[in-house]
Amino acid sequence: MFHHVVAMQFNELADQAFFAKAEAYCAEIRRTAKNLRCYVLRRNVATRSDGLTHVIMASFDTSADHDAYQTSDIHVEMKAFMIPRIARIVVCELDDSEGAQ
Repeated sequence: MFHHVVAMQFNELADQAFFAKAEAYCAEIRRTAKNLRCYVLRRNVATRSDGLTHVIMASFDTSADHDAYQTSDIHVEMKAFMIPRIARIVVCELDDSEGAQ
C-alpha cells in the first residue's frame, strides 16, 4: 500500500467556508479516485505538531494509483483552491511494498 500524508498550517484566509469546500473536494476524491483506501482531511491533534494544524492522509493500493490521483482534474483543482490559504506544508510518502529499510 502507498501512503500520502500532507501536514499543513493555514493562513487567515482559511475560514469555515474554506474547510467546507475542502471537505467537498475530499468527498469527490473519495468518490472518484481508483484504488483509494483512505482519504481524510482532519485536524492534527499531535502536541508536537510545530504549528501544522491539519493533515490530509491518503492510502492507495499502489504508487501508480497515487500518481494517477496527483494528476487527476479534481486533485489539481483542489490544490489550486487550497494553495493560497496554506502558510506551510510538509509532505510525507511511504510505500509499504518496499519493506523496512
